[in-house]
Amino acid sequence: MSTEHVQSLERGLAVLQVFSSERRRLTLSEVARETGLTRATARRVLLTLETLGYARSDGREFELTPKVLDIGYAYLSSLDLSQIAEADMERLVEHTQESCSAAVLDGTEIVYVARMPTKRIMAISLGLGSRLPAFCTSMGRVLLADLPEEKVRELLGGVELPKLTPGTTNDLDELCRELAVVRAQGWALVDEEMEVGLRSVAAPLRNARGKAIAALNVSSSTLRVDLRTLRGDFLPALLETAERINARLARR
Repeated sequence: MSTEHVQSLERGLAVLQVFSSERRRLTLSEVARETGLTRATARRVLLTLETLGYARSDGREFELTPKVLDIGYAYLSSLDLSQIAEADMERLVEHTQESCSAAVLDGTEIVYVARMPTKRIMAISLGLGSRLPAFCTSMGRVLLADLPEEKVRELLGGVELPKLTPGTTNDLDELCRELAVVRAQGWALVDEEMEVGLRSVAAPLRNARGKAIAALNVSSSTLRVDLRTLRGDFLPALLETAERINARLARR
């Protein structure tokens, strides 16, 4: 381990990541068990987070406070993607009447960094910071396709690729063949692989060096939008939108 490594910071971040929508309130014992820390260490971390305003406690259970969002906002502000893309995303939503999102790749997952929803109700509820598997999502495939195949195999070879729906491509060889197609055509379409009844199409957002720093997508219910509409109408509009955003990203 590097001498520059700050173990206390690592432990603090580990404690923050234990909390989730399913585990919003946790006891000291639960935090210690989930993080692998001793009770004494977990207690010090939790009390420090409480003192700094990132957590609160009723004397038995701990929960995070909205101040934790400041950490994520610092990243979003540095990325500045939402400001650059917001107007174009709004126009795309007006055209398609479907939701539009942007995400970045973080390991084997995508993280939502911008989202322009519609008033339509979707089965899946997503917001900024939401995470989804990269291998079975249109934005994830666009971002994985920007990596060399050997890097993709290194990244996904040691993790489980669950069969989330009957149509999910979870064989690594087959997935790499699909990514080669995405790489060549410059966009990805995923039809009911992440969730039954959900289909989407995505394109890369590139910086001045041509690297895909994020992906942009339009997603819809299969009951509202057929594949012909997705390919013939939504895809051209998406690609035009991505091209406009990329032109601004290139000037940064």
